[in-house]
Amino acid sequence: MSAAALERLSWGRFPRQSAARVHALHWRDEVLPAAAPLLPRGCGSSYGDSCLNAGGTLLDTTRLDRLIAFDRTRGILRCEAGATFEQLLDVIVPSGWFLPVSPGTRRVTVAGAIANDVHGKNHHRAGTFGAHVRALELVRSDGSRLECSRASHAEIFNATIGGLGLTGLVTWAEFDLRRIASAFLDVETVRFHGVDEFLALSRESHERFEHTVAWVDAASRGRAFARGLFMRANHAENGPLAPRSGKHRLAIPFDFPALALSRLPVRAFNAVHFHATRPGSARVHLEPFFYPLDAIGHWNRMYGRRGFVQHQCVVPMGPAPEAVRALLDAITASGEASFLSVLKVFGDRPSPGMLSFPRPGVTLALDFPMRGERTLALLERLDAIVMEAGGAIYPAKDARMSRETFRRSFPRLAEFLPHVDAAFSSSFWRRVHG
Repeated sequence: MSAAALERLSWGRFPRQSAARVHALHWRDEVLPAAAPLLPRGCGSSYGDSCLNAGGTLLDTTRLDRLIAFDRTRGILRCEAGATFEQLLDVIVPSGWFLPVSPGTRRVTVAGAIANDVHGKNHHRAGTFGAHVRALELVRSDGSRLECSRASHAEIFNATIGGLGLTGLVTWAEFDLRRIASAFLDVETVRFHGVDEFLALSRESHERFEHTVAWVDAASRGRAFARGLFMRANHAENGPLAPRSGKHRLAIPFDFPALALSRLPVRAFNAVHFHATRPGSARVHLEPFFYPLDAIGHWNRMYGRRGFVQHQCVVPMGPAPEAVRALLDAITASGEASFLSVLKVFGDRPSPGMLSFPRPGVTLALDFPMRGERTLALLERLDAIVMEAGGAIYPAKDARMSRETFRRSFPRLAEFLPHVDAAFSSSFWRRVHG
């Protein structure tokens, strides 16, 4: 065990806060330290402050990364909480299995995937990661150890899924996998012009494709407004089961200058990306399809020394066309530009999580270099559009939403609160709840 005061940053590198004590956990049966407030932390891949605990104690779970059991016949895996998706893929893919749900990076721990109830390109079919969790062990600050599932300690099980690490320390989890015949996917790329075409493609693809996602140009106006590239894919029915693509990983060695991702360069890049990407079908390894940014080490340095903020929202399907257009219009009118802008339709498979973010509707994820008050003012405007449409903001990507926006985003908040462990907290939680 160790404890030291260190600065820890989120992936967005904003906000920068006072240092936290870091207590490394090595074994599942360790006693939790008494230095509250406590917060479990894995890879720190959350973009905002949900993985920060300024002035408190971070419980580093990355050494709790052991595989406990793997049923290769039924596709059930049990592992320690700090095991990363990257580690697991190296084991399960050669055996003909894949993660039931995966976000856009492999550098997330199993407990982090549970705490943020992550979603992926197959949400319209599979729902969230939490929908596939069978059981987990939760250690509370009073020393109790609860084996939780839908049948045992069900309420705190549901609170822990999407519970932002606030209900205690997850030490292990068991979940279902998805059978695959190949590590490759058959991917089709289609150009679209406008929100209505995107929604039509989503409806057309719902039953035919397991994975769907779209890149949208969030920097251009006029005839180029809301144009994008729609990608839809199914797992290939044959091919090798190699968990790695074999391609070399690049890395960004320094912070880019502040102007690198300003509006004009982003508009130019978006135009090239839209016109240079060839529509059609291709067979693609799972690495570049699911984890394209993992091929670029330290890609967050592209946003400069001040870091970046992400705004990910979901709006109900009814008001979605107008709301998405209003969001994109607010961005282009502001003079800001989002380099990485992703559109996706969420399905209606419910998550057990009380604070789970995904719900039926359209989700839009946007990245902005942090430029101070003008960036924060734009994000407030985007929040207002989302709230007016009856939507929600994703805590795992947030660094600044208000308490009122958080309360309106999560109608089951009152149901969740009794399950929060009094010794657990985070910078995010103190900001939005106190």
